[in-house]
Amino acid sequence: MTQTLSSLGSDAPDATGLSESQLLDAYRTMRTIRAFEDRVHDEFASGDIPGFVHLYAGEEASATGVCAHLAPGRDTIASTHRGHGHCIAKGVDVKPMMAEIFGKKTGSCRGKGGSMHIADLSKGMLGANGIVGGGPPLICGTALAAKLTGDGGVGVAFFGDGASNQGTTLEAMNLASVWNLPAIFVAENNGYAEATSSTWSVSADNIADRAAGFGMPGVIVDGFDFFAVYEAAGEAIARAREGGGPTLIEVKFTRYYGHFEGDQQTYRARDEVANAKANLDCLTRFRRRVTESGRLTNAQLDQADAEIAQLIDESVDEAKAAPVPTAEDVLTDVYVKY
Repeated sequence: MTQTLSSLGSDAPDATGLSESQLLDAYRTMRTIRAFEDRVHDEFASGDIPGFVHLYAGEEASATGVCAHLAPGRDTIASTHRGHGHCIAKGVDVKPMMAEIFGKKTGSCRGKGGSMHIADLSKGMLGANGIVGGGPPLICGTALAAKLTGDGGVGVAFFGDGASNQGTTLEAMNLASVWNLPAIFVAENNGYAEATSSTWSVSADNIADRAAGFGMPGVIVDGFDFFAVYEAAGEAIARAREGGGPTLIEVKFTRYYGHFEGDQQTYRARDEVANAKANLDCLTRFRRRVTESGRLTNAQLDQADAEIAQLIDESVDEAKAAPVPTAEDVLTDVYVKY
């Protein structure tokens, strides 16, 4: 699935159709996710963040490669409990996100959702979800709405290898095929459903192999390669917009942190994460590819790194200074207003 960058001029698209500015945007998105997650990891260890957090570091190419094809309002995504990366890739503002994780009133959900239920409907981000397999049925609803209105929108469900065994996920894929919905199912296989290896818990060799049972295409993608994800997602989303129906994409990679913060990770090989960071990291591979091809320079990427680091610092400072919800806030946001 991976394509090779061309040696065209700085304003011309590469082999995936991405211009210089689009490549820089993709890098900035992945770097923002990584910096956000690394900082949340550190802040959680200090005891300032309430509740649980599940970090997306190492998986950035998946959310970024898929969401690069999506429009802010028309297209929708449903996430997992590991939802920060999906939020950022879908365009949710980082500062309200950080405030939400700190449980503050200025958060994207006014401090009521926290990490595991973070959302921003204005961006088409239906929310992270504490229910394993909770997202696929939701995007069947938004995909059906898009089909009925004819607005060209698509619904994308991100789910993990654990959720691939849930009835909700399988039923949603079947429904999407029966109704020929513009729906994309992205199985993010990071190797473990909490602490259970997918090689033990998933009966098929690949989650994508199950697509045939629902009459839809199944694609396996190297999740450490942004360009491979971008290409596969682009084909599936274009097909869905044109009335071709759903697709199942399996993205394979490794998460850098445990299932949750505090996970001792005794189920993993000792050198598993270190090897992934040294030899497979999506940011390193992206940087090498675009600089060696002359599409972007190290100076451009270094500047992006510095700007993002400053943004994350500001986000944390503002979140810590923000007010917490009050007793009067408890009864707000209970009912939807039409």
